[in-house]
Amino acid sequence: MRSIIIAISLFFLISIGSCRQRGVSPQLSNDDISKVINCMTDVMVHDVTNPPLAARFFAYTCLAGYEVVAQNNPKFKSMTGVLNKYPEFRPPKKNNNFDFKLSAVLAMYQTAEKLQPSGTLVKAEQTKFIDSCKRIGFSDEVITASLNYASTISKKILTYAKEDGYVRISNFSKYKTKNISGAWQLTPPAYILPVEPYFATIRPFILDSAAQFKAIPPIEFSTDKKSDFYKLLLANYHRGGNELTELEKEVASFWDCNPFAVHNEGHMMIGLKKISPGAHWMGITGIACKKAKKTFLESMQIYTVEAIGLTDAFITCWQTKYTTNRIRPETAIRMVLDTKWEPLLQTPPFPEYTSGHSVVSLTSAVILSHYFGEDFSFIDTMEVKYGIPEKKFDSFMQAAEEAAISRFYGGIHFMDAIENGMIQGKNVGNWVVENVASKIN
Repeated sequence: MRSIIIAISLFFLISIGSCRQRGVSPQLSNDDISKVINCMTDVMVHDVTNPPLAARFFAYTCLAGYEVVAQNNPKFKSMTGVLNKYPEFRPPKKNNNFDFKLSAVLAMYQTAEKLQPSGTLVKAEQTKFIDSCKRIGFSDEVITASLNYASTISKKILTYAKEDGYVRISNFSKYKTKNISGAWQLTPPAYILPVEPYFATIRPFILDSAAQFKAIPPIEFSTDKKSDFYKLLLANYHRGGNELTELEKEVASFWDCNPFAVHNEGHMMIGLKKISPGAHWMGITGIACKKAKKTFLESMQIYTVEAIGLTDAFITCWQTKYTTNRIRPETAIRMVLDTKWEPLLQTPPFPEYTSGHSVVSLTSAVILSHYFGEDFSFIDTMEVKYGIPEKKFDSFMQAAEEAAISRFYGGIHFMDAIENGMIQGKNVGNWVVENVASKIN
């Protein structure tokens, strides 16, 4: 047995040595891209990154990796002239001894490190990645050259990010809830302050404005028992508590994805760590790329278009939320029907209309269906590490529609917010496919 182990070890070392001698670079795969995305997701959970901001982080990080790919393979076009105010990049110097796939992954790590608050955690993962690259045969010279190239790209992407207007949000006046009938109010148990009320002011990637795909106005708040809103109210009220089936409860829990959830334990309030909706769909993107055996380059492109779509979907949705400023079911039901009523899921800290899950899930389903097909089945394992079993879906649209209706089962959205949010999401997704995905191939 010992002689077999020694022989295998010698073969491995000889193989690496022969690669170095012949100048053949080791190959990276879509798994290496997924590791960056998963690292970012873990750091987002650590930092309790809000859903719109998480999507923005993913988008700029993926753009850094994709730009390296676009500069080094003519099949993949740069985003210059495609995305709003996207800069021009100079091509890399010839005879520079970098590996462009390695540079793409390193550009992602470097961009995520600077964007995310706990960037030191990202940097630690980059160090582990570099060490693994040395073990599989990348020379110190190639790694150094690849790092330098990655840094050049990352810096320019970070400048592009800084110019989108997000940094100005901190200068805006503090958002105050409106004390008028039917307006959104802070909700228990933590009464968290409104999340990203000015997110719609940042520059979209491909939309002409945050209001390009306006949802139709929500059903107007009313306590009249004959009104359409009262019917919405009753629908949510009667689907709460024990009236939900076990399957409906499972669906609601599977798609919860609420980074702000808290749990009361005695006199303490404990935060529950969860991923955001965007992180869930970025994870599904990785699952699909792996199942379909997409190449490194194809995967880099798909991740990037998906992240762009997510961000613009959140910009669109958040513009609608803070414009309509509609009351949440929990607040309305306690006011009108039952002072002790609680939804199955914890109400997120922002206005109700339209449903964010509905918008971003349908956007994602349209984009991923474009790349993988309408009937692409997959097993979603994104929630396993949070104690929720894996779930099989026959298509991205099936998953998206389930994510949307989960918000009704969870008691945190009215049906018109879900139905019109799905329309809004489809519009954004189709726009991204037509104006990004179809133009960079």
